[in-house]
Amino acid sequence: MADDLLVIIPTRGRPQAIPEIMQAWDDTGATADVLFAVDTDDPELAGHKAHAATYKADGRVRFVFGKRRRLVGTLNQQAIKAAKTYRFLGFMGDDHRPRVAAQAWDARIRICLSGGPGIVYGNDLLMGEQMPTAVAMTSDIVSTLGYMAPPAFVHLCVDLVWLDWGKGMGRITYLDDMVIEHLHPAAGKAAVDQGYEECNSPEQVGADGAAYYAYRDEGGLDADLVKLRKLVEGVTDA
Repeated sequence: MADDLLVIIPTRGRPQAIPEIMQAWDDTGATADVLFAVDTDDPELAGHKAHAATYKADGRVRFVFGKRRRLVGTLNQQAIKAAKTYRFLGFMGDDHRPRVAAQAWDARIRICLSGGPGIVYGNDLLMGEQMPTAVAMTSDIVSTLGYMAPPAFVHLCVDLVWLDWGKGMGRITYLDDMVIEHLHPAAGKAAVDQGYEECNSPEQVGADGAAYYAYRDEGGLDADLVKLRKLVEGVTDA
């Protein structure tokens, strides 16, 4: 594969996050590529396009503009494409920020995933080990399943799925000292804006919660774990 690690960041309504994220890349010495996925109906589209022009010469950074598919739809669309050329794929929200540590966070991701199929996540200073709100995985997981998150989901609960996949494969690593801070209102680190209101509405919480329990309890998770365990077996038997 020509490239190793791509971090996909779906973003909407928050162009101010772009330079903050790229500053975090620079502060931490990250060399991972980053893809900002923006909706063409974003009310802040002009701001995103201005940043796309600013970072055009930065070989690490790409922007894509497309029809709104919500977080899971956008993530899956870009991850499926990227799995053809990248060895590792990551996801962060536009409210995540990697923080400085003794070793660059993206280097640690590469090390942890270099042994074959698996998932790794760090400490978001909110959910910690309980939930991978930002995550990285080997791209063969995406290629095998045909998605990075079950398409029945819209925004919430996909971190629970990633935890289920990793545990079910026996191939998940939590790095407590790899901090990828989640600047979320629940942590008192961001104001509630339209994006947070939409994705955390009672209707969305209910819909994605129901999607998770249906996936977990009605055969979806079991079917995916059969494929993922075969993927692991294929590597360990090679």
